[in-house]
Amino acid sequence: MNGAGVEVLSARDVPLGGPRAMTVRRTLPQRARTLIGAWCFIDHYGPDEVATTGGMDVAPHPHIGLQTVSWLFEGEIEHRDSLGSHALVRPGELNLMTSGHGISHSEVSTGRTTRLHGVQLWVALPEEHRDTDRDFQHHAPGTVRVDGADIRVFLGTLAGETSPVRTFTPLLGAELLLDAGASVTLSVDPAFEHGLLVDEGDVRVEGTPLKPAELAYLGPGGHSLTLTNASERLARTVLLGGPPFQEEIVMWWNFIGRSHEDIVEARAAWEEASDRFGTVDGYPGDRLPAPALPNARITPRVNPAHR
Repeated sequence: MNGAGVEVLSARDVPLGGPRAMTVRRTLPQRARTLIGAWCFIDHYGPDEVATTGGMDVAPHPHIGLQTVSWLFEGEIEHRDSLGSHALVRPGELNLMTSGHGISHSEVSTGRTTRLHGVQLWVALPEEHRDTDRDFQHHAPGTVRVDGADIRVFLGTLAGETSPVRTFTPLLGAELLLDAGASVTLSVDPAFEHGLLVDEGDVRVEGTPLKPAELAYLGPGGHSLTLTNASERLARTVLLGGPPFQEEIVMWWNFIGRSHEDIVEARAAWEEASDRFGTVDGYPGDRLPAPALPNARITPRVNPAHR
């Protein structure tokens, strides 16, 4: 990629979802990098055999100041939220939920699911929109074929395809399936920084090798991006991008604010069952309690300066 080197970020294992937690691989945020564009959270999970792991069962929990982006490779997840949305997350179909000032939702893998495999992503809302109304969008993008790669663009524009899904900052989100031995060069926005998550296969981005579950970061400045599948089987990646997010954010639990006080206020509202987050109907159990606040003041997260 012209004008930018490649930084490789490794994942860490994190339990997700309280007492019935499943383990996910988290590559964002981490000490080396908080955001890629407005993307601020990348969880990658599976393929999990549900008969062994129990699948996903995340009880109702709150969000502020962000959008959740659900994208599956295998399986099916039932989504319920306090807006009244009741939807299924299926492979190749985008579910995007906007929390704004406050929303709550639950996520449960369905009884038809034998293997669960996908990514859960967050997008930070900019200051002027972080208290916007709750919203939910669904989109099933088509597939475009480019030089041995099948591409599904679920947010933004790539390879001549544009998603109709509304976002509050410019974003790119796409799944790329690369044939064995295939190499594809894509035009990208030079104002964007990009992250490439490898799900499976031996992939090289701009000549830099990546292993499954690793995330490559590429700074802004390049006009193209070359991906190569060096393996003898199909490779799957997720490409994310956006212009550098200039605002400092405070992240704690399921909340994104701008100050310690934002987090304290949101936590108290959830624990008091205030109308800020509404209620999730149809989940067969209790909602998740908020964890205790840390003893120290929660400080803003910032990215390192671009090299």
